[in-house]
Amino acid sequence: MSETSACPCAAGAAFGDCCRPLHQQQRRATTAEELMRSRYAAYVVRDDDHVFRTWHPRTRPADVSTSPVLRWEGLEVVRTEAGGADDDAGLVEFRARWSTPSETGVLQEVSRFERRAGRWFYVDGDEVT
Repeated sequence: MSETSACPCAAGAAFGDCCRPLHQQQRRATTAEELMRSRYAAYVVRDDDHVFRTWHPRTRPADVSTSPVLRWEGLEVVRTEAGGADDDAGLVEFRARWSTPSETGVLQEVSRFERRAGRWFYVDGDEVT
């Protein structure tokens, strides 16, 4: 993905100005929503390192590899609760469209985030059905 392409996180900025600096550890997410959007973008561009680094150590699985056949095709943030620059925890509910060669679907999840030592981490989430 080029630096000038629209960022897949749907925040309305170019990838090089939006999520790419977070992926390259040039800066940290300031809110839970910004971290969630950067994680979604990491799944789109298959940046497993960013997914790993931003997953809370107590809940992170050993393998966070992205699927080579799964394509993430769109993100919509439904709501946020807390997770601001002055909070230590927050929730972000989102819908993410996906496809494989044989099917399509939507993942809707309420994700929990915590801030530790000034950094936001994804803790876990509950799928909304």
